Amino acid sequence: MLQVQNLSVSYRGTCALQDVNCSFGAGELVGIFGPNGAGKSTMIKAMLGLIQSVNGTTLFLGKPLTQQLAQVAYVPQRSQIDWDYPVTVWNVAMMARTIQTGLFRQPSRQSRELVKAALERVGMYELRDRSIGELSGGQQQRVFLARALAKQADLLIFDEPFVGVDRKTEDIMFEIFAELKSQAKTLLVISHDLSETLSHYDRIVLLNKRLIAIGSRHEVMTDDNLKAAYGSPMHFVAA
Repeated sequence: MLQVQNLSVSYRGTCALQDVNCSFGAGELVGIFGPNGAGKSTMIKAMLGLIQSVNGTTLFLGKPLTQQLAQVAYVPQRSQIDWDYPVTVWNVAMMARTIQTGLFRQPSRQSRELVKAALERVGMYELRDRSIGELSGGQQQRVFLARALAKQADLLIFDEPFVGVDRKTEDIMFEIFAELKSQAKTLLVISHDLSETLSHYDRIVLLNKRLIAIGSRHEVMTDDNLKAAYGSPMHFVAA
């Protein structure tokens, strides 16, 4: 369904990502792991055309992914979002419907119903008139999850969604991820959490500027692979 072929990225002559090849199927939750600076976010941004690659292609259903961004819901790192921008919870979630609505038209009844249902699913509908900057980190992340749900995309990508969130939000997110998998969606999640949460992922991608390993957590999280990725032995809970 999603194919990454020979993807390479360079910043000012320095290799940030080298010849990454991997593919992901429908109904699959994939965790992308690696140390800081390993190229995890770089890979995602290059796949989406947000940064320029020096080589490689990304295909979605056999066509370039950059030509099908209407089918993609992307939630960037919280550090890349301006939380002081004066926008309400409702309007953030409604941004998912911009393509269907148009920039200067009122959203349709269907769009309003989808946004309401998405906010209710993440437990944020009662705060729909609240400014996004007034929310806690976990609440903010749930609003952006609602926006992703409202888009009804087939490919959903989350960059460090669990940073700064509470356990309730983490549980809600994994519950929703499971629901989306059952709907044959493909989900890519960048994370640093080498704990029992690894059991949620169908496959693990381990990066450090190149693809170290891809497969089940038991196949990927070996001593040799972790040392190759992190430069020293690591420990995780293999529950």
